[in-house]
Amino acid sequence: MGPDSVNRLEIWREGMCIVSRVYRLTGTRPPTLHVLVKWTVSTMIAATQLRPGMVIKFNHELFSIFSVFHRTPGNLRGFVQAKMRNLRSGAMTEHRFSSEDRVERAALEQHSMEYLYDDGEYYYFMNSETFEQMHLTKDLLGDAVQYLAPQLAVTVEFFEGKPISVELPATVDLTVVETEPSLRGATISNVTKPAKLETGLVVQVPPFVNTGDRIRVSTAEGAYQERV
Repeated sequence: MGPDSVNRLEIWREGMCIVSRVYRLTGTRPPTLHVLVKWTVSTMIAATQLRPGMVIKFNHELFSIFSVFHRTPGNLRGFVQAKMRNLRSGAMTEHRFSSEDRVERAALEQHSMEYLYDDGEYYYFMNSETFEQMHLTKDLLGDAVQYLAPQLAVTVEFFEGKPISVELPATVDLTVVETEPSLRGATISNVTKPAKLETGLVVQVPPFVNTGDRIRVSTAEGAYQERV
Protein backbone atom coordinates (compact mmCIF):
# COMPACT_ATOMS: atom_id res chain seq x y z
CA MET A 1 0.00 0.00 0.00
CA GLY A 2 1.51 3.34 -1.08
CA PRO A 3 1.69 6.58 0.94
CA ASP A 4 -1.36 8.06 -0.83
CA SER A 5 -3.45 5.00 -0.03
CA VAL A 6 -2.37 5.08 3.62
CA ASN A 7 -3.22 8.79 3.82
CA ARG A 8 -6.69 8.24 2.32
CA LEU A 9 -7.31 5.38 4.74
CA GLU A 10 -6.34 7.55 7.72
CA ILE A 11 -8.64 10.34 6.48
CA TRP A 12 -11.52 7.88 6.05
CA ARG A 13 -10.97 6.47 9.55
CA GLU A 14 -10.92 9.98 11.05
CA GLY A 15 -14.13 10.87 9.21
CA MET A 16 -15.85 7.69 10.40
CA CYS A 17 -14.83 8.45 13.99
CA ILE A 18 -16.49 11.87 13.71
CA VAL A 19 -19.64 10.32 12.27
CA SER A 20 -19.73 7.70 15.04
CA ARG A 21 -19.42 10.33 17.76
CA VAL A 22 -22.19 12.46 16.25
CA TYR A 23 -24.40 9.37 15.84
CA ARG A 24 -23.95 8.39 19.52
CA LEU A 25 -24.81 11.91 20.68
CA THR A 26 -27.74 12.67 18.38
CA GLY A 27 -28.99 9.34 17.08
CA THR A 28 -28.67 10.58 13.47
CA ARG A 29 -26.00 9.99 10.92
CA PRO A 30 -24.58 13.25 9.48
CA PRO A 31 -25.25 13.59 5.73
CA THR A 32 -22.09 15.62 5.16
CA LEU A 33 -19.34 13.08 5.73
CA HIS A 34 -17.59 14.21 2.51
CA VAL A 35 -17.38 17.77 3.87
CA LEU A 36 -16.05 16.64 7.24
CA VAL A 37 -13.36 14.56 5.58
CA LYS A 38 -12.37 17.04 2.88
CA TRP A 39 -11.50 19.98 5.04
CA THR A 40 -9.42 17.96 7.51
CA VAL A 41 -6.81 17.33 4.78
CA SER A 42 -4.02 19.82 4.18
CA THR A 43 -0.80 20.09 2.22
CA MET A 44 2.43 22.01 2.70
CA ILE A 45 3.47 24.51 0.02
CA ALA A 46 6.29 27.02 -0.36
CA ALA A 47 5.42 30.56 0.73
CA THR A 48 6.37 31.71 -2.77
CA GLN A 49 3.41 29.68 -4.12
CA LEU A 50 0.81 31.70 -2.20
CA ARG A 51 -1.83 33.31 -4.43
CA PRO A 52 -4.83 35.54 -3.72
CA GLY A 53 -7.82 33.37 -2.80
CA MET A 54 -5.89 30.49 -1.23
CA VAL A 55 -6.87 29.33 2.25
CA ILE A 56 -4.08 28.46 4.67
CA LYS A 57 -3.86 27.23 8.24
CA PHE A 58 -1.70 29.64 10.25
CA ASN A 59 -1.31 29.78 14.04
CA HIS A 60 -4.10 27.18 14.34
CA GLU A 61 -6.56 29.40 12.43
CA LEU A 62 -7.85 29.43 8.85
CA PHE A 63 -6.94 32.48 6.75
CA SER A 64 -7.93 33.48 3.22
CA ILE A 65 -5.10 35.15 1.29
CA PHE A 66 -6.19 38.64 0.22
CA SER A 67 -3.03 39.90 -1.52
CA VAL A 68 0.59 38.81 -1.97
CA PHE A 69 3.72 40.86 -2.63
CA HIS A 70 7.10 39.29 -3.42
CA ARG A 71 10.15 41.26 -2.28
CA THR A 72 13.90 40.76 -2.79
CA PRO A 73 15.64 43.67 -1.04
CA GLY A 74 19.22 44.02 -2.32
CA ASN A 75 21.46 41.18 -1.21
CA LEU A 76 19.02 40.07 1.48
CA ARG A 77 16.90 36.95 1.24
CA GLY A 78 13.57 37.36 -0.49
CA PHE A 79 10.30 37.35 1.41
CA VAL A 80 6.56 37.26 0.76
CA GLN A 81 4.33 39.89 2.35
CA ALA A 82 0.82 38.44 2.65
CA LYS A 83 -2.36 40.23 3.62
CA MET A 84 -4.99 37.76 4.81
CA ARG A 85 -8.41 37.50 6.46
CA ASN A 86 -9.15 35.34 9.49
CA LEU A 87 -12.14 33.18 8.50
CA ARG A 88 -13.38 32.91 12.08
CA SER A 89 -13.23 36.57 13.14
CA GLY A 90 -13.14 38.32 9.76
CA ALA A 91 -10.16 40.41 10.92
CA MET A 92 -7.48 41.39 8.39
CA THR A 93 -3.82 40.86 9.22
CA GLU A 94 -0.44 40.92 7.47
CA HIS A 95 2.47 38.54 7.83
CA ARG A 96 5.93 38.38 6.30
CA PHE A 97 6.93 34.88 5.21
CA SER A 98 10.50 34.02 4.28
CA SER A 99 10.82 32.73 0.73
CA GLU A 100 12.06 29.48 2.30
CA ASP A 101 9.07 29.07 4.64
CA ARG A 102 6.60 26.23 4.18
CA VAL A 103 2.92 27.06 4.65
CA GLU A 104 0.07 24.68 5.48
CA ARG A 105 -2.60 25.02 2.82
CA ALA A 106 -6.06 23.95 3.96
CA ALA A 107 -8.03 21.71 1.61
CA LEU A 108 -11.71 22.58 1.81
CA GLU A 109 -14.82 21.43 -0.03
CA GLN A 110 -14.24 22.47 -3.65
CA HIS A 111 -16.43 23.03 -6.69
CA SER A 112 -15.32 23.72 -10.27
CA MET A 113 -16.89 26.93 -11.52
CA GLU A 114 -16.74 29.40 -14.39
CA TYR A 115 -16.50 33.12 -13.82
CA LEU A 116 -19.28 34.99 -15.66
CA TYR A 117 -19.31 38.74 -14.97
CA ASP A 118 -19.55 41.44 -12.30
CA ASP A 119 -22.15 44.16 -11.81
CA GLY A 120 -19.94 46.52 -9.87
CA GLU A 121 -20.86 45.01 -6.53
CA TYR A 122 -20.94 41.23 -6.96
CA TYR A 123 -18.88 38.77 -9.00
CA TYR A 124 -20.96 35.95 -10.51
CA PHE A 125 -19.89 32.33 -10.98
CA MET A 126 -21.59 29.25 -12.45
CA ASN A 127 -21.16 25.72 -11.19
CA SER A 128 -19.70 23.69 -14.08
CA GLU A 129 -21.74 20.58 -13.14
CA THR A 130 -25.10 21.87 -11.92
CA PHE A 131 -25.09 25.22 -13.82
CA GLU A 132 -26.30 26.93 -10.66
CA GLN A 133 -25.08 30.49 -10.22
CA MET A 134 -23.70 32.20 -7.12
CA HIS A 135 -21.99 35.49 -6.36
CA LEU A 136 -19.16 36.73 -4.16
CA THR A 137 -18.23 40.24 -3.05
CA LYS A 138 -15.05 42.09 -3.94
CA ASP A 139 -14.18 42.30 -0.24
CA LEU A 140 -14.20 38.50 -0.04
CA LEU A 141 -12.26 37.96 -3.27
CA GLY A 142 -9.51 40.50 -2.61
CA ASP A 143 -6.87 40.88 -5.33
CA ALA A 144 -8.22 37.78 -7.10
CA VAL A 145 -10.62 40.11 -8.94
CA GLN A 146 -7.66 41.44 -10.92
CA TYR A 147 -7.37 38.09 -12.69
CA LEU A 148 -11.05 37.33 -13.31
CA ALA A 149 -11.94 37.46 -17.01
CA PRO A 150 -15.23 36.02 -18.36
CA GLN A 151 -15.21 32.23 -18.91
CA LEU A 152 -12.19 31.72 -16.66
CA ALA A 153 -12.30 28.29 -15.00
CA VAL A 154 -11.71 28.53 -11.25
CA THR A 155 -12.21 26.46 -8.11
CA VAL A 156 -14.49 27.91 -5.44
CA GLU A 157 -13.77 26.69 -1.92
CA PHE A 158 -16.48 26.27 0.72
CA PHE A 159 -16.25 26.24 4.50
CA GLU A 160 -19.26 25.07 6.53
CA GLY A 161 -21.38 25.22 3.38
CA LYS A 162 -20.49 28.82 2.52
CA PRO A 163 -18.21 29.98 -0.33
CA ILE A 164 -15.15 31.67 1.15
CA SER A 165 -12.51 31.88 -1.57
CA VAL A 166 -11.64 31.36 -5.22
CA GLU A 167 -8.58 29.34 -6.21
CA LEU A 168 -7.04 30.84 -9.33
CA PRO A 169 -5.09 28.92 -11.97
CA ALA A 170 -1.31 29.45 -11.94
CA THR A 171 -1.56 31.75 -14.97
CA VAL A 172 -4.30 33.63 -16.82
CA ASP A 173 -4.45 35.12 -20.33
CA LEU A 174 -5.62 38.73 -20.42
CA THR A 175 -5.95 41.43 -23.09
CA VAL A 176 -3.89 44.62 -22.96
CA VAL A 177 -6.27 47.61 -23.11
CA GLU A 178 -3.76 50.42 -22.65
CA THR A 179 0.01 50.76 -23.06
CA GLU A 180 2.55 52.95 -24.83
CA PRO A 181 3.07 52.21 -28.56
CA SER A 182 5.87 49.74 -29.26
CA LEU A 183 9.08 50.86 -30.93
CA ARG A 184 9.80 49.54 -34.40
CA GLY A 185 12.19 46.60 -34.22
CA ALA A 186 11.80 46.30 -30.43
CA THR A 187 12.89 42.92 -29.01
CA ILE A 188 13.02 41.27 -25.60
CA SER A 189 15.23 43.27 -23.23
CA ASN A 190 15.46 44.44 -19.64
CA VAL A 191 13.47 47.55 -20.59
CA THR A 192 9.78 47.34 -19.69
CA LYS A 193 6.72 49.57 -19.74
CA PRO A 194 3.41 49.51 -17.83
CA ALA A 195 0.37 47.91 -19.46
CA LYS A 196 -3.21 48.05 -18.22
CA LEU A 197 -5.15 44.82 -18.72
CA GLU A 198 -8.87 44.18 -19.22
CA THR A 199 -9.42 43.51 -15.52
CA GLY A 200 -7.70 46.74 -14.41
CA LEU A 201 -4.48 44.98 -13.41
CA VAL A 202 -1.30 46.86 -14.39
CA VAL A 203 1.85 44.84 -15.16
CA GLN A 204 5.26 45.59 -16.60
CA VAL A 205 5.66 44.24 -20.14
CA PRO A 206 8.41 44.19 -22.82
CA PRO A 207 8.45 47.14 -25.25
CA PHE A 208 7.10 45.07 -28.18
CA VAL A 209 3.72 44.42 -26.49
CA ASN A 210 0.87 46.50 -27.97
CA THR A 211 -2.67 47.43 -27.02
CA GLY A 212 -4.95 44.55 -28.05
CA ASP A 213 -2.31 41.85 -27.46
CA ARG A 214 -3.10 38.85 -25.28
CA ILE A 215 -0.50 38.15 -22.61
CA ARG A 216 -0.03 35.44 -19.99
CA VAL A 217 0.25 36.63 -16.38
CA SER A 218 1.34 34.78 -13.24
CA THR A 219 -1.34 34.96 -10.55
CA ALA A 220 1.22 34.35 -7.81
CA GLU A 221 3.40 37.35 -8.65
CA GLY A 222 1.17 39.43 -10.91
CA ALA A 223 3.96 39.38 -13.48
CA TYR A 224 4.13 39.12 -17.28
CA GLN A 225 5.07 35.67 -18.59
CA GLU A 226 4.72 35.80 -22.37
CA ARG A 227 2.66 37.07 -25.28
CA VAL A 228 0.10 34.52 -26.52
